[in-house]
Amino acid sequence: DKAPLSKSLLLVPSAISVLLTLLFQHYQKFFAYNLQAVKEDFQIWRLVCGRTICLDLKDTFCSSLLIYNFRIFERRYGSRKFSSFLLGTWMLSALFDLLLVEITQYIFGITINSLPSGFLGPVFALFVPFYSSIPRVQVTQVLGHFSITNKSLVYILGLQLLTSGSYIWILALSGLISGICYNSSILKVHRILCVPRWVAKIFSWTLEPVFSSAEPMNEVRVGMGATVDIQRQQRMELLDRQIMMSQVAQMRRQRQQQGGMINWNRLFPPLRHRHNANYQDHRPSEQGIPPPTEVSEEQVARLMEMGFSRGDALEALRASNNDLNVATNFLLQH
Repeated sequence: DKAPLSKSLLLVPSAISVLLTLLFQHYQKFFAYNLQAVKEDFQIWRLVCGRTICLDLKDTFCSSLLIYNFRIFERRYGSRKFSSFLLGTWMLSALFDLLLVEITQYIFGITINSLPSGFLGPVFALFVPFYSSIPRVQVTQVLGHFSITNKSLVYILGLQLLTSGSYIWILALSGLISGICYNSSILKVHRILCVPRWVAKIFSWTLEPVFSSAEPMNEVRVGMGATVDIQRQQRMELLDRQIMMSQVAQMRRQRQQQGGMINWNRLFPPLRHRHNANYQDHRPSEQGIPPPTEVSEEQVARLMEMGFSRGDALEALRASNNDLNVATNFLLQH
C-alpha cells in the first residue's frame, strides 16, 4: 500500500531475471555489465541494461527482499522523492563504478572487465537513509551481549548480497558513496538529479493504477520486524506494556478514590464534588484536574522526523510516559 514504485521494482526486474535464467538464456549477453565493452567499444547502452536486471537469481532474491523492506521510504517521502533518490544514486553509482575499477587497477594491478549486473547500486545506497533515519528498537539479546534489533535482518540481507560475488564490493562501495553524496546537504545533488514533476505526473497517471494496492483492512499493523517471530514478539511486548500501563493507571485511580483501606470519599465526599450555590454550572475545581505529563521536545522532534504529526507524537509520548521506543512502536502499529 502507498508504494507503487517499490512494487514495480519488486515484480518487473525479478520476472525478467527469472525469464532470462530459465527460458531466454541466449539473451543474457545483452544484460551483462561489461565494462570493457563500455570503455573500448563505447557501448553505453550496457550501463542501462547491465545495471537494471540481475542475471544471478541469488542477487535477485536478496535485492528484492531489500527493496521490500525499503518501501518504508516511499511511504514516508512519496513516490517522486523516492524515485529521485533511486535515479540520482543510480547515475552516481555508475560513475563511481568506473572510478573504483580504475583505482583498483592502478593500485593493485587487478584488471576488472565486468561487474555483477542488476539494480544493486541504488539498493546499497538505500542503506544510508536506513541507517540514519530509521530508529533502532531492540527486540532481544543473544548470549546476553549481542542485541537483535528491528534492523538486524536487513543488515544480514545486505551482508548476504555483499558476499554473493567476487567484485560486488565495488558496487556496494559505489552505492554507499552515492547515497552519502545524494543525502548530503552541502553538495545539493538532490536538487540537480531529480525527477521532474511532469514526468512524475505522467507515471502516476499511467503506471501507478497498475501497481497500486488497496490498503489492507484485516491485517494487524506491526513494527519494523521483518520475520513472523520478531513481529509476534513485538506485538506481545507492546501488549504487555499497554496492559501494565493500564493497570498502573487503574491502581492510581483506585487510590485516589479510596484514600486508604477505608473509603473515606464515600463517607465524606471531597469538596470539589459538592454543589456550590455560587457556581450554577457545577464545574470542577482546577485543583482536581491532574497536570499533563511533560513531554520532551527532543523526542517529539525525533518522532516528527519519522513522519508522524506533532499531535500524534505528543499523545504517544504522554501515553508511554516519555518512552521513545514504546511510542514509536505504538505509532507504527496504529
